[in-house]
Amino acid sequence: MPAQPIQSKNPTWSRDELILALDLYAHFKGNPPGKSSSEVVELSGLLNEMGAQIANRASDFRNANGVYMKVMNFRRFDPTYISQGKKGLQRGGKLEQEVWDRFAFQPIKLPRTAKAIRQLVTKREIPIADQDEEEDFAEAEEGRILTRLHRSRERSHELVARKKASTLKVHGRLQCEACSFDFETQYGLRGSGFIEAHHTKPLHALSPGDKTRLEDLALLCSNCHRMIHARRPWLTVEDLKQIIRH
Repeated sequence: MPAQPIQSKNPTWSRDELILALDLYAHFKGNPPGKSSSEVVELSGLLNEMGAQIANRASDFRNANGVYMKVMNFRRFDPTYISQGKKGLQRGGKLEQEVWDRFAFQPIKLPRTAKAIRQLVTKREIPIADQDEEEDFAEAEEGRILTRLHRSRERSHELVARKKASTLKVHGRLQCEACSFDFETQYGLRGSGFIEAHHTKPLHALSPGDKTRLEDLALLCSNCHRMIHARRPWLTVEDLKQIIRH
């Protein structure tokens, strides 16, 4: 018997969903079309498809009316709207404020992030979550879907093996690119060939079908890799180097 869709009266909006809603809000410069418009209906369908793929939710859990109301919730943060003495819809969650602060004034990053999420949903290429993702890594500010894509890229055994081989050929050793830790030096033969790979390409620049190049990977010790992903926003390798230096 096929699994039954998960029913939820008022499921909490995810970071991915809010990014897509904010993208619609920003596209219309704070004056989104009505709940029966093709744009809102299309976004409703996209969110329902996303929910079905990720959480096996019912096919109509994000109806057009609810989507429109959520998009309008962003008005309460919009300085252009507030400056007119208006308040906007006040009901909403804390995550809406966080997504607004991170993306509302990022005219390149916001649409690119939304496009990358949209492509993975429409092409049905959302990577499967792994247990380590939930336990050890903070979800990126770009949402869970692009977090999964990032993790899948840096866990490609073939690609990581090629990166290690290339580094050994050039440098003769594998050491952390942030702190210079060398597993073989510390642990002898037991540490030979051991190091983790980190995908350095910004998440908003990821898209399905792109090929990961060796230059897109950095080799890091386990501690440094986890520090990059420990909190939002994620650090770059250079950010982490600066922390270590100081």
